[in-house]
Amino acid sequence: MAEATAAIRTLSAAEWQERAAGHRARAGRWTGPALRRRAARKAHPVEDFLFSYYPFSFAKLEEWHPEVGIALEESVKLPGCWQKSPYRLQDGVVFADAGLLEAKELARLRWTRELLVATRDRAPNFACHGLHEWAMVYRGADVRHALTTKLRLPQGEIDALVESRPIRCSHFDAFRFFHVEALPLNRLQPTLMERPAFEQPGCVHANMDLYKWAFKSMPWVGSDLLMDCFEQAMELRDLDMRASPYDLSAYGLESVRIETAEGRREYEREQARLAEKAVLLRGRLIGVLERVLG
Repeated sequence: MAEATAAIRTLSAAEWQERAAGHRARAGRWTGPALRRRAARKAHPVEDFLFSYYPFSFAKLEEWHPEVGIALEESVKLPGCWQKSPYRLQDGVVFADAGLLEAKELARLRWTRELLVATRDRAPNFACHGLHEWAMVYRGADVRHALTTKLRLPQGEIDALVESRPIRCSHFDAFRFFHVEALPLNRLQPTLMERPAFEQPGCVHANMDLYKWAFKSMPWVGSDLLMDCFEQAMELRDLDMRASPYDLSAYGLESVRIETAEGRREYEREQARLAEKAVLLRGRLIGVLERVLG
């Protein structure tokens, strides 16, 4: 076997088929209900977000890929996704070969690793209290989830809270959806090109994005880590929306009332708990990328 596969662990056909089936079942617990809601045109403001905001298909999420360093015994049932680059069939096994990565793909993986490391090494901030969702509906001009749920507070109270609390949103993809009059109220002004200089490990959106960076780093990171990031992102989205000014009681979700001191403390506790889990996921992503790039 060539040098590229020297350090690879091989799964038998029976082993990888069992793992692939387990992954499809795990992903299907999320994709199945989402597909049924889509067919019925009944969107869920929490559970459909990852499928609408991030441009990754249901089918791709359900595909199983091994982490880099794991080879798969050849089988007559070999899926089509393993019959093209960066996979290589050699000596009866299939494996993803980092030697097939083109310069553009390598540059993207390096940038992703640099962003993750910069975020990891920055001090966390747990005092944002989810005000980004409030800044998005400031003045009531564009209520993003109006088709699925209503606001739980009068517009005047929402505007007053936005104007009275310090806003320190460090995440560009949240900040860019602020109402235009709320943009200057943010003490930070993150930009797309300066993302690595702003993102911090306490941020709900930065931790939710671990799912995005894992998906953009497939197949190298493997589907097990991808699903860990996906399920963590679902937890983060749940907190994100429960702390928003939307009324989610119709979905059985209780609001985190960040307009109160107790609600802000509750948000900080949940944000810190989820950030601690994200530390481990971010570390695993960095580790895999360093193996691929190294």
